[in-house]
Parts: sequence; C-alpha cells; structure tokens
Amino acid sequence: MQKKAPLIPMEDFFRSPEKSSFKISPNGNHIAYMKPWKTRMNVFVMDMKNKKETRLTSSEERGLYGFSWLTDKRIGYVKDDGGNENVHFYAVNIDVSNEIDLTPFKNVQARIIDDLEDDPDHIIIGLNKRSPQVHDPYRINVNDGKMEMIAENPGNISGWMTDHDGKLRIAITNDGVNTSILHRKLESDKFESILTTDFKVSVSPLFFTFDNKNLYVASNRGQDKSGIFKFDLINAKEGKLIFEHDEVDVSGLMYSRKRKVLTGVSYTVAKNEMIFFDTWREDIQEKLEEKLPGYEVGITSFSKDETKAVVVSYSDKSRGTYYYYDVEKNKLTELGKASPWLNENHMAEMTPIKYTSRDGLTIHGYLTLPENSNGKNLPLVVNPHGGPWARDTWGYNPQIQFLANRGFAVLQMNFRGSTGYGREFWEISFKEWGKSMQDDITDGVKWLIDEGIADPNRIAIYGASYGGYATLAGLAFTPDLYACGVDYVGVSNIFTLLETLPPYWELGRQMMYEMIGNPETERDLLEAASPIFHVDSIRVPLFVAQGANDPRVKQSESDQIVEALKARGVEVPYMLKEDEGHGFYNEENQFDFYREMEKFLNKHIN
Repeated sequence: MQKKAPLIPMEDFFRSPEKSSFKISPNGNHIAYMKPWKTRMNVFVMDMKNKKETRLTSSEERGLYGFSWLTDKRIGYVKDDGGNENVHFYAVNIDVSNEIDLTPFKNVQARIIDDLEDDPDHIIIGLNKRSPQVHDPYRINVNDGKMEMIAENPGNISGWMTDHDGKLRIAITNDGVNTSILHRKLESDKFESILTTDFKVSVSPLFFTFDNKNLYVASNRGQDKSGIFKFDLINAKEGKLIFEHDEVDVSGLMYSRKRKVLTGVSYTVAKNEMIFFDTWREDIQEKLEEKLPGYEVGITSFSKDETKAVVVSYSDKSRGTYYYYDVEKNKLTELGKASPWLNENHMAEMTPIKYTSRDGLTIHGYLTLPENSNGKNLPLVVNPHGGPWARDTWGYNPQIQFLANRGFAVLQMNFRGSTGYGREFWEISFKEWGKSMQDDITDGVKWLIDEGIADPNRIAIYGASYGGYATLAGLAFTPDLYACGVDYVGVSNIFTLLETLPPYWELGRQMMYEMIGNPETERDLLEAASPIFHVDSIRVPLFVAQGANDPRVKQSESDQIVEALKARGVEVPYMLKEDEGHGFYNEENQFDFYREMEKFLNKHIN
C-alpha cells in the first residue's frame, strides 16, 4: 500500500516566501529581492562581490507589491494603504539613503508607464490626481521627486506607451465600446487617431520596432486568435506576421534591448511554451534546461550587457528556486528557494485536463489529486478562477497544494470567457454570468462524478472575486450539487457591483454593460444572474471572507449575502478583515482564512 503524504502545517503553504522576485542591477553587480521583515515583504539588496545583504525598506503594516531597478544605485518600489489600491511609488538608494515617496498624494493611484531604462534620473508615471477617472503621464525625477505633466488626458485615454527612447508616442482611448490607437511622431506633435476598433477586436501595441518607426502588436483583427504582427503606423495596418498559434492567443514577444533583435515568443496552451527566433537566446535556454532538468526554466532579468542574469526554475510542485547566471561562463549560483521548507516529493501533481460542456464546447483545465491517493470517490473542491476574463495556468499554487495535502481533489477550469482561447470563446460568455459560464463549471463537476473521481455527496465550491460569484451562483442555481461553499471577496449583486465601480474603471463601464448586462435596460437579466435575489435556493453552509477596503468588490457585496442567509437560518461564518482589500495580503490574515476554511471543509465534506 502506498504511503500518504505527511500532513504539512497550513502555515507552510501560506508563509511569505523566504526570498522572491529577484532582479539584477543594470551593471550586474547587485541583486535585489523581496523577503520578509517583521512578517512583511520588503526589499533587500545583495552585493554579488562580497555577498553583503542590506535591507532597503521598512514597511511594517503592509508588504510591498513589487520593485524595479531605476539605476545601478537606486530602486523604486510600490505599496498601498490597507489594500485600497491607491498605489504610491517610492524610491531609495541601495545604501538606504534618500528614500522618498515620488507620488505623495492622497487618494491618488500611480501606474508605471515607463521606467526609462536609458534615462537613469527619470521615470514616467500615470497619476489620476487631476481627475479620479483618468491618469495623466508625468515625467518624475527619481532623485528629488520633481515632476512635469507631459500630456494631459482629455478624459478618454486608458493607456500610454513610449518608444525605445522613452518618448511618449502612443495613446489608447476608450469610449466604452470602441478602442482607438493614437500616434504622434514627436512629443511636440498632437496625437492623431490612426485606428478605431470595436472592443471585441484587439490590436494591442506591444512595443516599437527598434528604429522607433512602427510597432509590434498582438492582433486578432480578421481572425479568431491573436497573433503577433509588425504594424505599419502610417497605414495603420498589420504587416509581416511574426508568430501565431492555432489553439491559443499569442502576445508574449521577447527581445534583446542590447542587440535590438526579437528573441522569441511565449504562449500558454496547457503549460507555458517558448519558441525562439534567436540562436544566442535559444542556446542559453538549452544550457539552462540541461542544468535544471525536470523544471520549467525562465530568465527574469538580464544585466544591461547581457552577460549576467537571474534565472528561476519552477514546477507544479515547486514554488521556485532562483539563480545568478554568468552567461559567458555558463555558471549557475543558487540565490535562494522561495519556500525551502516545502518538500517537493510531498506535493501533488497538477494535471492538464479537458472535458466537453453540454453544448459541445471543449473546456480546458487542471485536476490535482491528493498525493498517493487511488483517485476514486474523493471529496472535491471546485475552484473557478476570478476575472472572469482571465485564465488559470499550470504551476505551483499554494492553495491547491494545501487542499490536496488535506485529502481533497481540486478542479480548476477555464470556463467560456476565459482569456487566451480566442475571440469566439471569449465572446460567447457575454451576458452569460450564472448561465452557460456556470454550466461549464457544473459540467466539469458532473464529469468528475461520472469518472468516479468525485464523491457526489462531498463536493464544495470555492473561489475569489468572480470565483466567489461562481460559488454563490453554484449554491443558488445548482443547490443539489454542492455540500457547501466558500465565497472569498465575491460578487452577490451585479447591480451594486456596477454602481460601485472604482472611478478609474469608468472608461470601461459601457464595455462592462455589453459583457455583463446593462442595469437600466436589462434588469431581468441581471436579477436572474445575481445570487442575492435567489437566496431562498441556497440551503447549504457558506463561509464568506471579505476585505473592508476592497475597491473592486465592496464590503456591501458580502454583507448583503450574509445578512440575507442568516435571516433564513443558513450557517454563514463571516470573516471581515479591516486592513485588507481585494483578497488577503498580510500573512496573519491568510493564516486566519485558510485555518477557518480547513475547519469548514472538514466539517462539511470530509
């Protein structure tokens, strides 16, 4: 008889990584990374000559979201306040001097437009300080915070793009249902609209050609799947096809800044795949994969001269190991494991799967079975992703591994509307919340029951954001399928969701109406799809978790469903965290959530 994997402490899955997000300095002499300080993720830097480590940041209330090298001696980092998503951009020297908030404005959100790699003193950041609905681009001095607005957003620009010289040359406008690309040759010129498409047609600029005259774009114009093309700015037309794939959209185009050549493309079918155009880069990949067999291998950053790099290896069982790579010597030096306390041999395999929906659509997904189980008659946790216009991917996922370690099978599926599978697969989800999108989830559960993998009496549904909505919809619209549900920052009432959109989402409101439904003209549709109006059908226990500062799915979404179900006598434990937003970020809050979730699932399906 096979031995079961040992029970691993819940905290080991959700502890902050020991080290993560390694990035190399432009000159290759230093490595910066995130690691916990007082349980919060902060930025550290290591001198690669003497291996001396220095902590650069001291954030105690909330961990940082990320960082980037601004110069060889200076780093920029981002954080918000309690999950409110009003992100500020800070800068600090690697000797810990001159730490400043470059965007010190209340209720203003910073978005990085270009870190201006060839202009070490400046960065371009979008700020919505003039109008909460839109972001204006500012060129900001990273040393003293002096800023100048370099274009004024007329009220409809949703994105900006620079050329390789850091000049602001492209703007993307949105009127809700149409998207336009605007272009100018010089920063002193006016922006001129060169192409307008319906939002369902995507011509997405990736970056300029190396002579700064044209663009590379990911486009699905005239076809179902997005491919990568060279794009003529004068005639506003796709030219030479660089790469396309018959199964999935492709938008990941890689290039060498130093040598000014395209190096390859990346895309995801079941797993991430890469095709190289450049023998130098392909040769590096082959050498790395030879040194790290059995793992997916990626390069996260190169030094400016491309002689040094940071490499990461990962799998469905490994959160990742980082290495310093000397390209010329072909030498790898380990920098650290994200979670060295986890034994890969005790992790469960995430297997790509596919099944057929009731209307004949192929649905792709992933099935994770408990390590060393016989794969039969298991308690199942169904885990639909958020978005909903996003997708699940293969790789290490702490919550999936945690659930599998506790003896649960876990099903993830890319239901219709999930991105990456082409325009038709996306569009057939419009106005289908709670209907065919939900059917795809239901059909996956029934498939696992028919295969004998899932015990029909021990099935739970759990998800966050749209996945939380799908949890509530599953309990309301298929009340006999699930024994319980876990709703994490999920939508209960589509009317109140649309009433409380963050101001900087306003440009997309009409598009959301086309994709979800218009509350003024399609009340019946949205009422039929909103679980709050169907609480009488919810009979099984529900665990709800919510962040009080969530700007996307407001606390009222969870309050409504909890109050309505409690009034009916349904068991609804409710976890509200005052210092969190759209999902729990602080380590102790994650511990609280998964601890209670484990108790809840054990009580109802184990």
